[in-house]
Amino acid sequence: MIIESVRDYAAMSSVGASSIFDDVMRKISRGERYNLGLATGNTMITLYDELAEKLNRAKADLSLLSTWNLDEYSTDGKSTVSHDHPLSYWKYMHEKLFSKFDPALGFNDANAHFPEPGSCDAYDSAIEAAGGLDLQLLGIGFNGHIAFNEPMREDEISVEDFGRLPTRVLPLSEETIVQNTAITAGGDSSLVPRYAATMGMAPILAARKCLLLACFQEQTAPLNAIIARNGEPTPFLPASYLWRHPDFRLIYTADKVLMT
Repeated sequence: MIIESVRDYAAMSSVGASSIFDDVMRKISRGERYNLGLATGNTMITLYDELAEKLNRAKADLSLLSTWNLDEYSTDGKSTVSHDHPLSYWKYMHEKLFSKFDPALGFNDANAHFPEPGSCDAYDSAIEAAGGLDLQLLGIGFNGHIAFNEPMREDEISVEDFGRLPTRVLPLSEETIVQNTAITAGGDSSLVPRYAATMGMAPILAARKCLLLACFQEQTAPLNAIIARNGEPTPFLPASYLWRHPDFRLIYTADKVLMT
């Protein structure tokens, strides 16, 4: 486990982009496929700018790159939102990353994967069939969630069973709806869908590397609560499971996240 403090958002984005780029190139340069787990949100915007620039400059063979997003919104729990929905993660990824790849490098949109409510089991099977995730990029919710794996009490689910949760569709917590309304929906709660298909804890934790980025002051509380547990995982703080991952790195901004 590596916990790294950087001065600000720009530094976090640069260090994170370099870490992902180095790992991607390690395999692609040998002609091997790379499975990259992606996250969304304001935290990742500059990182994606820099990652695309690095891959373009290196003339990486992006036909070897497959991406696997953590989640996608659903209005009814049965189907994904349309690609033109203001908060669609498909739209986010195409705007923030995929459209910035040099077309000559061969990135195939068919290799950009998103979970869907009607085929969550198939998503996990597809990741496994592809050889598993090489690296999963993550943010952390203000309540400690990762992806949309929301906190649960230990009298609802055991520590072991929470860590085995598969990709699934679930309702968003009110706290997460409020958070996403403020950060990504411009204060308009009606824009935030009430369901999401989300990658489960099991495929996240099975990734060979996990990289968690934190740059909001509100992330201080869950991170400090996790550290206070000395690495003991709890469903009440889903991100706590990362502390036992064999190759986990946290990069946080010292100007916003006040770690103890």
